[in-house]
Amino acid sequence: MQQSRCTDPVILNLWHPLAALVDMQPGVVFDTVLLEERVSYAHDGQGEAAAWRSFAGLPAGAAVEIDQLVETLPVKVAYGYLWTSLGTPGELFPIPEFAEADRRKLNAATLGVNVSAPRAIENFLDMGHFPYVHTDILGAEPHTEVKEYDVEISVERDEILATRCRFYQPKASTVSTEGADVDYVYRVPHPYCSVLYKSSPADESRLDVIAIFLQPIDQEHVRAHMMLCVLDDENEDKIIKRFQQTIFGQDKPILENQFPKRLPLDPRAETPIRADKSAIAYRRWLSQKGVTYGVIPAAT
Repeated sequence: MQQSRCTDPVILNLWHPLAALVDMQPGVVFDTVLLEERVSYAHDGQGEAAAWRSFAGLPAGAAVEIDQLVETLPVKVAYGYLWTSLGTPGELFPIPEFAEADRRKLNAATLGVNVSAPRAIENFLDMGHFPYVHTDILGAEPHTEVKEYDVEISVERDEILATRCRFYQPKASTVSTEGADVDYVYRVPHPYCSVLYKSSPADESRLDVIAIFLQPIDQEHVRAHMMLCVLDDENEDKIIKRFQQTIFGQDKPILENQFPKRLPLDPRAETPIRADKSAIAYRRWLSQKGVTYGVIPAAT
């Protein structure tokens, strides 16, 4: 079997997202790049899907019978996306809220970004940029303080969890009618995926879920899949998606101007502040796991 260009075993053995199912026509071949490998994929519209290393005889746009494919890669359909792995993957992290019938479940967008996956996760965890990058939506001056919050690296669950996060937001979601202090919980259950839980204006007892699933094209390019699992009975899908697309569109130029594009794991490489508490834990977690792809490892 062809050797992957990525040699990082941690990353090779993960599940990686390829596409939102709603963007795939059943029975048709699509292709993309994952970890510098050309990968093709398809689904039959009935719950069966496949992914494989691309070959000349079955180009994108061709019709395909999934049960006739050989030498396929591992595949999983979860959270509205098709996932695959170039290695031997374990379990995919749980998002139990996705099973709740009254939630709106959407792919807000899939966007290419010229940055490493770890840099994109670090940005997703950062509340400090809200007033300056997402002005009058997720933040506004003079409400710029990132209040003290808690971060833990859970060995048992193999994830990072940031709790007691709270930030003033003029318009936290499509159903917001006024500014409010919004509660946040951040999870990083996968080196290249993060799940955000935030106060829902529609139901004070529950949380909206917004996840970013990053598909590493190579060490400095990703496709970012933005999953929404929210409580909103008022707005059309396009309104809900446009809100998140606006936010991500504001983040994209910031991400693409990051230097270096790969995330330095040496704690001395970049000056930390309190707002970076989650990012510091994330870098430490990647170092502990031995991740080398998309990062600049700490000197030994």
